[in-house]
Amino acid sequence: MDKIAIFPGSFDPFTVGHESIVRRAVSMFDKIIVMIGFNANKKSFYSVEKRLRWINQVFDKEDKIEVRIHEGLTIDFCKEVGAKYILRGLRTSSDFEYERAIAQINKKMHPEIETVFLLTLPEHTPVNASIIRDIVLHGGDASMFLPKGLNMDEFKMENKD
Repeated sequence: MDKIAIFPGSFDPFTVGHESIVRRAVSMFDKIIVMIGFNANKKSFYSVEKRLRWINQVFDKEDKIEVRIHEGLTIDFCKEVGAKYILRGLRTSSDFEYERAIAQINKKMHPEIETVFLLTLPEHTPVNASIIRDIVLHGGDASMFLPKGLNMDEFKMENKD
C-alpha cells in the first residue's frame, strides 16, 4: 500500500514556505498530492486554474508530487484518493493551535488518517499568502517569497480574474 499524503490549502498564492514543506516531506511518502481547496462562495485573489498551473510548474520534475483541486472537506478527499496522511506546515504557535484542533476533529471523524506536522524553516516563518497578496496588490516585488522559475509578471494584479 502506498503512503499517500495530502497537502491541502488555498495556496493563493503558493509561497516558498509551501514549496519547502512539500520538498522536505517528499522523502517520507510515496506520493504527495497538493490539494488546492476551492470554495465557489469565496473570492480568491488568483483563479484556481492559475494556482493549479503554477504549482504544477513548481513540481514539474517531481514524479511523486501531484496537484489537484477539491471542493469540500479535506478528509473526504483523503478517502477518495486513498491517502492516510494529511501534511501541514507550522509557522507559529497560533498555527499549531489551529491545526491541532482540525487534526483532532479529523481524527475523530476518520481514525485511520494521521496528520503530520512539519515546522517551517526559520527564514520562511514570516512568509504568508496574505502578506504576499498585499505586496502584489500595492505593486511591490514579491518574487523572493514565491517559488523560483515562475513568471512574476503573471502574479501582478491578477485579482481581476
